[in-house]
Amino acid sequence: MNRSADRIADVTRKTAETNIRVALNLDGTGQAKLASGIGFLDHMLDQIARHGLIDLDIACEGDLHIDGHHTVEDIGITLGQAFAQAISDKKGIRRYGHAYVPLDEALSRVVVDFSGRPGLHMDVNFTSGSLGTLDTQLVYEFFQGFVNHALCTLHIDNLKGVNAHHQCETIFKAFARAVRAALELDPRSAGVIPSTKGSL
Repeated sequence: MNRSADRIADVTRKTAETNIRVALNLDGTGQAKLASGIGFLDHMLDQIARHGLIDLDIACEGDLHIDGHHTVEDIGITLGQAFAQAISDKKGIRRYGHAYVPLDEALSRVVVDFSGRPGLHMDVNFTSGSLGTLDTQLVYEFFQGFVNHALCTLHIDNLKGVNAHHQCETIFKAFARAVRAALELDPRSAGVIPSTKGSL
């Protein structure tokens, strides 16, 4: 069943600190057009698109003359809003997804539940304070913004890792794979909301 027309979103969010547009197709092929202003963040967003098979177009004008905080957090917020819009009533999705992804010495696990309840539990001890111009502390802020607006529960654990680039990349790749699994349409549950409550 192809419902790609139903699973698209286009969201613009403008504040005094950032001006962001996110357009996506959850049933895409992994194409990405990214301009966050932070090169390493674009690299991570590309992982979400490629490994989640999500077509993703993100453009941001942010106050990078201050630092990257508002840009990274607000992109997470806007991406979460776009996911919520594209998922809609959640009928037919698998709801839960998980993935383990290695990259050389690093290994991360991500588990997601599109539960309607925002919650982030993240256990990552980055071995470096920055990756290019991305402050590694802001990875948490990105995912916090995402879960608050996509209304999902997200557990992120970096189980092993020495190289911070590898740590971060395994997190984003595992996130993409987990989200892809959770939002896949289940032919055995077509049109059904995956909850005994009848709503999510």
